[in-house]
Amino acid sequence: MIMHAVLLGIVAFIAQSEYALGTSLLSRPIVTGLFTGIVLGDINTGIIMGATLELAFIGSFSVGASIPPDVVTGGILGTAFAITAGAGTETALLLGLPIATLTLIFKNVYLGLLIPIMNNKADRYASEGNYKGVERMHLTAGFGLSLMLALIVGISFSVGSNTIKGLLDMIPEFVQHGLSVATGIIPALGFAMLARLLINKAVAPYFFLGFIVAAYLNIPVTGIAVFGAIIAVIVVNIMNFRKGQTDGVQTINGEVIDDDEDF
Repeated sequence: MIMHAVLLGIVAFIAQSEYALGTSLLSRPIVTGLFTGIVLGDINTGIIMGATLELAFIGSFSVGASIPPDVVTGGILGTAFAITAGAGTETALLLGLPIATLTLIFKNVYLGLLIPIMNNKADRYASEGNYKGVERMHLTAGFGLSLMLALIVGISFSVGSNTIKGLLDMIPEFVQHGLSVATGIIPALGFAMLARLLINKAVAPYFFLGFIVAAYLNIPVTGIAVFGAIIAVIVVNIMNFRKGQTDGVQTINGEVIDDDEDF
């Protein structure tokens, strides 16, 4: 149990390291769910739980000063507790969302109190021309947050798995049924949050085209993805060609076409 807690803490540390090393999307539940499953010896369930939580958190990205619930701890602990309790995806959602929201409190304290102190030091180093000092503050701030989340995940898992099992046994049947219904609703809400940011008049036809292809032609997801990639290439080529005509120069894939060239 302690070894599992340590390994899950390491997973959380690596997943959150993008604050120091750059965005890599390792923090997404679909990734952390896989590694949580590897640590706990149930890869199949880890992938399923991670994918389910990814749907719920798919629209959770930082926009300006708005910080969403922490997907790292929510994804890892929600998946881990569900696996150890032998429960389904509804349990992963039930535990993942509150855990992510609770961790956000600690994360905001770190980002609001400690990060500004390191930023001020980095500004002072920059004014002195000390780039190594700026780099050190950046890495310290990023890996400090990773360490905090790793401790939260490790400690929570080591003390909470048995408690979670007991709580699950106490949940009435009608509540569990409600959670099963919520399992289908929450991912739809996640997609709706993402669609609200992305869909506009220009891209909406492609969205409905994909829906129609999936619903009426029974084409698998891989086929739809390939179909979408081909359409994207065609549209980009057409846009480049039109842009070249507007500028008075014919182009294909960004390459200038010589009118005198013999095709």
